[in-house]
Amino acid sequence: MQIAIEISYYALTGDYAAPVKDFLERLSQYKMIRVETGNMSTIIFGEYYLVMQTITDTLAPLMVRYPSVFILKISNACNVK
Repeated sequence: MQIAIEISYYALTGDYAAPVKDFLERLSQYKMIRVETGNMSTIIFGEYYLVMQTITDTLAPLMVRYPSVFILKISNACNVK
């Protein structure tokens, strides 16, 4: 099953750009997913289990390192081609 996850990342630090850059660099390592980055959010497209594992592997280290808020929307119907 193909899904899309829209993620908004709010790094609760004075230098919020560094954690966001770290997040995007981590995502870029995964070649089996498609990532679209916007001004307010990032959308990850791919096979359900692969995308969910990517999210687990990407978010956990960031949450250990930075105080963070992530808002996720998951869809199997909206633009998941």
